[in-house]
Amino acid sequence: MARTSESGAGEVTEAQGQGQGPRKSSWRYIGPGIVVAATGVGAGDLVATLIAGSKFGYTLMWAAVIGCLVKISLAEAAGRWHLATGRTLFDGWRSLGSWTTGYFAVYVVVWGFVYGATAMSSSALPIVALFPDFLGLKTWAIITGLVGLVFVWFNQYAVFEKVMTVLVGVMFVVVVYVAARVGPDAGAAFAGLAPVLPDGSLLYTLGLVGGVGGTITMAAYGYWVNAKGWTNSGWMKVMRLDNRVAYVTTGIFVIAMLIVGAELLHSADIALASGDKGLLDLGDVLEQRFGASTAKLFLVGFFATSFSSLIGVWHGVSLMFADFVEWYRKGRKGEGPEDTVEEVASGEAEKSLPFRAYLLWLTFPPIALLFLDQPFGLVIAYGVLGAFFMPFLALTLIWLLNSGRTPREWRNGIVSNVMLAAAGLLFIVLCVQQVRELPW
Repeated sequence: MARTSESGAGEVTEAQGQGQGPRKSSWRYIGPGIVVAATGVGAGDLVATLIAGSKFGYTLMWAAVIGCLVKISLAEAAGRWHLATGRTLFDGWRSLGSWTTGYFAVYVVVWGFVYGATAMSSSALPIVALFPDFLGLKTWAIITGLVGLVFVWFNQYAVFEKVMTVLVGVMFVVVVYVAARVGPDAGAAFAGLAPVLPDGSLLYTLGLVGGVGGTITMAAYGYWVNAKGWTNSGWMKVMRLDNRVAYVTTGIFVIAMLIVGAELLHSADIALASGDKGLLDLGDVLEQRFGASTAKLFLVGFFATSFSSLIGVWHGVSLMFADFVEWYRKGRKGEGPEDTVEEVASGEAEKSLPFRAYLLWLTFPPIALLFLDQPFGLVIAYGVLGAFFMPFLALTLIWLLNSGRTPREWRNGIVSNVMLAAAGLLFIVLCVQQVRELPW
């Protein structure tokens, strides 16, 4: 396969990744988009959307729609890089300089440590609410982490995708059912598509545009594309359809939760707790309004939302970590770069030692955090590193996809550059705000 010259910064001189793909895109190929939609929308995202709806009604509906367009552009760019170049995203980052490698190394270690505990707790919360007299939160959290570890350890992408599809189906049915049950105001919802910023809504607006579905899993999308067996530009149309499905699905989740916030909470002036526990508050409100059956169904959807994020990160970020370790090992030995796209596509990466080592890192060290208050320094490091990731992703994608590292026909056009630049600016603003709100 042709590569860029020298360190990867030179012009591509041969067509890359022109292998065979399907003659046309088809719904039957959809898969990685479902995975990224399930992983990217966590319980905390849904709470943030509910709170926005409870405070401002339907007024910020337009922000949810713009957020979907931003995410489509970002994920499409990540997938396009993998298919057009036959190189992984980490390979691209590495070609931009050692600073990218250093940032990713620190980020993936600290972020994984804290996120592991957060994901396990989030998955345990609805189980405890469903079975209040059986075991406790910490025990259920450990069980969910271990189940996620065993599942990802012993299953490869095809099974993983099927399970994620089932979880997305549960999420979709429950969230849409609850939104329909509370009775959306169609007129107000359409009126909310007009861009308006009520007093005090700026940060909520930015959060809706940039927050829901915007995590490291967007960078993992290209790896899932390869794991599906899509390894060249012949799959580009399929990838783009798949990506649109992902973020239209995400958009439906967001709109449905805005409807719930607007109709169930805004009109009654009910406040939710921040974070994942806000969904337990919503469960209580649903029980009072519609009965225990609706509340329990919602808790099942809450679990599907949280657990799909857990196993999605366990799988996707472990693939990225395995790629990182492979490049580091090659560099230490002074060997030339070795493309990992085919290794991911064949399933070998999922059996590799680095993949499984990161699985263990996501599971066992974070269990200690379940029994301890998170150390002050760790909270700060986690917050800063996490805040910088989305600007890092958006801006490096602009760099990669406008340079000679990408074959000319697959470089960014005007629309892609405008969308990625807008995303980069948005995430920089969110980054500054998030860092300011840390408990310094």
